[in-house]
Amino acid sequence: MRDTCFLPVPSSAACRRRDRRLALRVLGTGLLAPALPLSAQARMALATAINRTARFRALSQRMAKAYGQLYLNVRPVRARDVLEHTRRQVRSGFEDMAHPGWPPEVARLLADVRRSADRLNALAEQAPSRSVFQAVSAQADQMLALADTATQALERQAQVPTARLVNTAGRQRMLSQRMAKNYELAAAGLDGRTVREQLAGDADEFQRAMARLSEAPISTPAIRSALELGQAQWLFFDAALKRQPDGRGLEEVATTSERLLEVMDGLTALYEAALRDLLG
Repeated sequence: MRDTCFLPVPSSAACRRRDRRLALRVLGTGLLAPALPLSAQARMALATAINRTARFRALSQRMAKAYGQLYLNVRPVRARDVLEHTRRQVRSGFEDMAHPGWPPEVARLLADVRRSADRLNALAEQAPSRSVFQAVSAQADQMLALADTATQALERQAQVPTARLVNTAGRQRMLSQRMAKNYELAAAGLDGRTVREQLAGDADEFQRAMARLSEAPISTPAIRSALELGQAQWLFFDAALKRQPDGRGLEEVATTSERLLEVMDGLTALYEAALRDLLG
């Protein structure tokens, strides 16, 4: 079943969170002795843990993007909903990952991500302003960097190279949101050289990653369909990014980035399921 983290929380969310926590407790048991080969059950749960931790990268940038929309007055009602939903998803994500079984390195990294997320959450509670938008963006980038380090640590625990597919697909979610956020920074007059270069680099990275995923040995009809949908949605998003950062451009980037995020989240869930099947 496709995960719908970035969509409104359905009524079955509590059940899914319970299942994720159970899977992660199983993982923790297997990781208490990380020097030993992981059991198949623990490795299956690790695919879920990689996805959950990687998701913090996208959530950090989505929170900053939504705050930027509020400052720029771009679909403010929707932006407020996105911001509040993203903050809830961050909280529930840490609840999913909270258990005492992590190796010390992973536990330390996750604690660093959580502290960074708390600082970001506090900033996002402030009234929208240009200076706070800049601070939110910087803090979101710090949370992203810490979450990326934690994700890579979990990927190393997986002991299989195909775990990188979950990480790569999950990173596409983040790129969609960081590109949208940087477009908003340009609209706010906060686009220095670093922001412009990052926006161009992210667009190139996104396309290269899609090509790698298309050529990956793990594939199913559902994965191929999601990749095709992602490629099509990328064209809409890319066209929006190439517009001048005016009112129309901001609205198009806001809507197309959400759609691309949804597609990439579904693709990541498919890779997670395929990896769990492979490891099991």
